[in-house]
Amino acid sequence: MREISFDTETTGLYPRGGDRLVEIGGVELLNHIPTGNIYHVYINPQRDMPVEAFNVHGLSAEFLSDKPLFPQVADEFLEFVGDATLVIHNAAFDMGFINMELERAGRKPISNDQVFDTLGLARKKHPSGPNSLDALCNRYGIDSSRRVKHGALLDAEILAEVYLEMMGGKQTALSLTPEEEKNSSSEGAVASDQDGLGRFNARPRPSPIFSLRQDAEFAAHNAFVEGMGDSAIWKKYQP
Repeated sequence: MREISFDTETTGLYPRGGDRLVEIGGVELLNHIPTGNIYHVYINPQRDMPVEAFNVHGLSAEFLSDKPLFPQVADEFLEFVGDATLVIHNAAFDMGFINMELERAGRKPISNDQVFDTLGLARKKHPSGPNSLDALCNRYGIDSSRRVKHGALLDAEILAEVYLEMMGGKQTALSLTPEEEKNSSSEGAVASDQDGLGRFNARPRPSPIFSLRQDAEFAAHNAFVEGMGDSAIWKKYQP
């Protein structure tokens, strides 16, 4: 199952009132596992940037003036999306702008059937709220300290973490019963949890995710393991 955690930034709140799209960010998930494949682009809105919007995302009209127009990136954006489900927090807002821009570019709109709204899921799981992205980060212990200002790609990355937590955590496949595991396919089998939400038995990652480990950290770890002697169990897992 392919999904894209998705976010946008705009010049304001009203796609049919003259506001425009200025940034798109998407993070690819396969069976609820980030693949490392992303989509990110800034877009020239061909208009001024209201101060209220600038204070939210920090993107000025001057910065955006040499960026591509949406019609120039529409095809590559649609190719990245493909038939994946777009996972969006408050989807009506983002899809209003995306479909407005697609219409202006002479492309077909993306159907609501291809969109999953995490705000609706959050309201179901936490009816007393609050259910903003920042509030959900606090609830699930997700570090959002990088989010000094809004940014489409950063918010898509954070939303992916929130979404996976709301769907049962990073190890949802461990909830499968032996019978469910036996019947699972290479695409992942759906398991039910107590909230009635689908969870998936993840297939093997198609390519290893890039490592955040630094060479100095790796060398320090190896030196530490060597000091533990030949019987150290860590040695079984060293590359």
